[in-house]
Amino acid sequence: MKHTDILDFWFSDRMSKHWFSSTSDIDNEIKEKFELIWNNAATGVYDHWQKSAEQSLALVIILDQLPLNMFRGRPESFATEQKAVGVSKNAIANCYDKSLSSEQLIFLFMPLMHSEKIDDQDLSVTLYKKHNMTENLKFALHHRDIVHRYGRFPHRNAILGRESSQAEIDYLNSKNAFKG
Repeated sequence: MKHTDILDFWFSDRMSKHWFSSTSDIDNEIKEKFELIWNNAATGVYDHWQKSAEQSLALVIILDQLPLNMFRGRPESFATEQKAVGVSKNAIANCYDKSLSSEQLIFLFMPLMHSEKIDDQDLSVTLYKKHNMTENLKFALHHRDIVHRYGRFPHRNAILGRESSQAEIDYLNSKNAFKG
Protein backbone atom coordinates (compact mmCIF):
# COMPACT_ATOMS: atom_id res chain seq x y z
CA MET A 1 0.00 0.00 0.00
CA LYS A 2 1.29 3.44 -0.92
CA HIS A 3 0.25 6.65 0.79
CA THR A 4 -1.06 7.90 -2.56
CA ASP A 5 -3.56 5.01 -2.61
CA ILE A 6 -5.08 6.33 0.61
CA LEU A 7 -5.12 9.95 -0.56
CA ASP A 8 -6.53 9.10 -3.99
CA PHE A 9 -9.33 7.13 -2.37
CA TRP A 10 -10.16 9.61 0.40
CA PHE A 11 -10.01 12.75 -1.73
CA SER A 12 -11.91 11.30 -4.69
CA ASP A 13 -15.14 13.01 -5.72
CA ARG A 14 -17.03 9.87 -4.79
CA MET A 15 -15.66 9.71 -1.24
CA SER A 16 -15.73 13.43 -0.48
CA LYS A 17 -19.53 13.25 -0.62
CA HIS A 18 -19.43 10.82 2.30
CA TRP A 19 -16.85 12.45 4.57
CA PHE A 20 -19.45 13.65 7.04
CA SER A 21 -22.45 11.55 6.06
CA SER A 22 -21.46 7.99 5.33
CA THR A 23 -23.63 5.01 4.51
CA SER A 24 -23.37 1.42 5.67
CA ASP A 25 -22.26 0.46 2.14
CA ILE A 26 -19.41 2.98 2.26
CA ASP A 27 -18.47 1.89 5.79
CA ASN A 28 -18.37 -1.75 4.65
CA GLU A 29 -16.31 -0.88 1.58
CA ILE A 30 -13.78 0.98 3.72
CA LYS A 31 -13.60 -1.93 6.16
CA GLU A 32 -13.03 -4.40 3.32
CA LYS A 33 -10.33 -2.30 1.67
CA PHE A 34 -8.53 -0.86 4.65
CA GLU A 35 -8.94 -2.88 7.86
CA LEU A 36 -5.61 -4.68 7.39
CA ILE A 37 -3.88 -1.39 6.60
CA TRP A 38 -5.42 0.17 9.72
CA ASN A 39 -4.23 -2.78 11.82
CA ASN A 40 -0.74 -2.38 10.41
CA ALA A 41 -0.76 1.37 11.00
CA ALA A 42 -1.96 0.82 14.57
CA THR A 43 1.07 -1.37 15.25
CA GLY A 44 3.53 1.08 13.72
CA VAL A 45 4.12 -0.46 10.30
CA TYR A 46 3.58 2.91 8.62
CA ASP A 47 5.23 5.13 11.23
CA HIS A 48 7.98 5.92 8.70
CA TRP A 49 5.36 7.82 6.70
CA GLN A 50 5.77 10.72 9.10
CA LYS A 51 8.70 11.99 7.03
CA SER A 52 6.58 13.99 4.59
CA ALA A 53 3.41 16.05 4.55
CA GLU A 54 1.37 13.82 2.25
CA GLN A 55 2.49 10.60 3.92
CA SER A 56 1.62 12.05 7.33
CA LEU A 57 -1.78 13.07 6.01
CA ALA A 58 -2.40 9.56 4.67
CA LEU A 59 -1.42 8.08 8.04
CA VAL A 60 -3.76 10.47 9.87
CA ILE A 61 -6.62 9.43 7.58
CA ILE A 62 -5.88 5.75 8.24
CA LEU A 63 -5.71 6.23 12.01
CA ASP A 64 -8.43 8.84 12.54
CA GLN A 65 -10.99 8.78 9.74
CA LEU A 66 -11.12 5.19 8.51
CA PRO A 67 -11.82 3.58 11.90
CA LEU A 68 -14.80 5.90 12.39
CA ASN A 69 -16.28 4.30 9.27
CA MET A 70 -15.02 0.74 9.71
CA PHE A 71 -16.06 0.42 13.34
CA ARG A 72 -18.97 2.86 13.55
CA GLY A 73 -20.60 2.63 16.98
CA ARG A 74 -17.86 0.37 18.39
CA PRO A 75 -14.95 1.13 20.73
CA GLU A 76 -12.42 0.34 17.97
CA SER A 77 -13.51 3.48 16.17
CA PHE A 78 -11.48 5.47 18.73
CA ALA A 79 -8.64 2.97 19.28
CA THR A 80 -6.02 4.81 17.21
CA GLU A 81 -7.22 8.33 17.90
CA GLN A 82 -4.27 9.31 20.13
CA LYS A 83 -1.78 7.80 17.68
CA ALA A 84 -3.39 10.01 15.01
CA VAL A 85 -3.04 13.02 17.34
CA GLY A 86 0.68 12.27 17.62
CA VAL A 87 1.07 12.08 13.83
CA SER A 88 -0.85 15.33 13.42
CA LYS A 89 1.28 17.13 16.01
CA ASN A 90 4.47 15.80 14.43
CA ALA A 91 3.33 17.07 11.03
CA ILE A 92 2.61 20.51 12.50
CA ALA A 93 5.97 20.58 14.30
CA ASN A 94 7.64 19.84 10.96
CA CYS A 95 5.62 22.62 9.24
CA TYR A 96 3.96 20.12 6.89
CA ASP A 97 0.76 22.12 7.21
CA LYS A 98 2.38 24.80 5.05
CA SER A 99 2.52 22.50 2.02
CA LEU A 100 -1.00 21.05 2.14
CA SER A 101 -4.23 22.41 0.68
CA SER A 102 -7.07 23.63 2.88
CA GLU A 103 -9.04 20.50 2.02
CA GLN A 104 -6.13 18.36 3.19
CA LEU A 105 -5.59 20.43 6.33
CA ILE A 106 -9.16 19.72 7.43
CA PHE A 107 -8.12 16.11 7.93
CA LEU A 108 -4.58 16.74 9.17
CA PHE A 109 -6.05 18.74 12.05
CA MET A 110 -9.13 16.54 12.60
CA PRO A 111 -7.53 14.20 15.20
CA LEU A 112 -7.06 17.22 17.45
CA MET A 113 -10.76 18.01 17.16
CA HIS A 114 -11.60 14.37 17.92
CA SER A 115 -9.38 14.20 20.99
CA GLU A 116 -10.88 14.29 24.46
CA LYS A 117 -7.87 16.25 25.74
CA ILE A 118 -8.54 19.96 26.15
CA ASP A 119 -5.01 20.95 25.05
CA ASP A 120 -5.59 19.15 21.74
CA GLN A 121 -8.94 20.87 21.41
CA ASP A 122 -7.33 24.27 22.00
CA LEU A 123 -4.68 23.50 19.38
CA SER A 124 -7.40 22.48 16.93
CA VAL A 125 -9.15 25.82 17.37
CA THR A 126 -5.85 27.70 17.00
CA LEU A 127 -4.96 25.88 13.78
CA TYR A 128 -8.33 26.27 12.09
CA LYS A 129 -8.20 29.99 12.99
CA LYS A 130 -4.62 30.36 11.76
CA HIS A 131 -5.53 28.86 8.40
CA ASN A 132 -8.77 30.88 8.09
CA MET A 133 -10.92 27.78 7.88
CA THR A 134 -14.09 29.36 9.22
CA GLU A 135 -16.51 26.47 8.63
CA ASN A 136 -14.19 24.00 10.32
CA LEU A 137 -13.50 26.50 13.07
CA LYS A 138 -17.20 26.46 13.99
CA PHE A 139 -17.01 22.70 14.52
CA ALA A 140 -13.68 22.96 16.34
CA LEU A 141 -15.15 25.50 18.76
CA HIS A 142 -18.20 23.32 19.32
CA HIS A 143 -16.08 20.23 19.98
CA ARG A 144 -13.80 22.16 22.32
CA ASP A 145 -16.78 23.52 24.25
CA ILE A 146 -18.11 19.99 24.79
CA VAL A 147 -14.75 18.69 26.05
CA HIS A 148 -14.29 21.79 28.18
CA ARG A 149 -17.73 21.32 29.74
CA TYR A 150 -17.69 17.54 30.26
CA GLY A 151 -14.01 16.56 29.98
CA ARG A 152 -14.96 14.17 27.17
CA PHE A 153 -17.56 13.57 24.46
CA PRO A 154 -20.71 12.30 26.18
CA HIS A 155 -21.97 10.60 23.01
CA ARG A 156 -19.05 8.17 23.27
CA ASN A 157 -19.98 7.00 26.75
CA ALA A 158 -22.32 4.19 25.69
CA ILE A 159 -19.89 3.01 22.99
CA LEU A 160 -16.94 2.98 25.39
CA GLY A 161 -18.86 1.53 28.33
CA ARG A 162 -18.53 4.70 30.39
CA GLU A 163 -21.16 5.80 32.84
CA SER A 164 -22.78 9.12 31.98
CA SER A 165 -23.31 11.82 34.58
CA GLN A 166 -26.77 13.32 34.92
CA ALA A 167 -25.49 16.48 33.23
CA GLU A 168 -24.28 14.40 30.27
CA ILE A 169 -27.60 12.54 30.07
CA ASP A 170 -29.48 15.83 30.10
CA TYR A 171 -27.19 17.15 27.36
CA LEU A 172 -27.59 14.01 25.22
CA ASN A 173 -31.37 14.28 25.53
CA SER A 174 -31.35 17.95 24.50
CA LYS A 175 -31.95 19.22 20.98
CA ASN A 176 -28.43 20.69 20.97
CA ALA A 177 -26.65 17.39 21.61
CA PHE A 178 -23.75 16.41 19.38
CA LYS A 179 -24.03 12.70 18.71
CA GLY A 180 -21.01 12.06 16.55
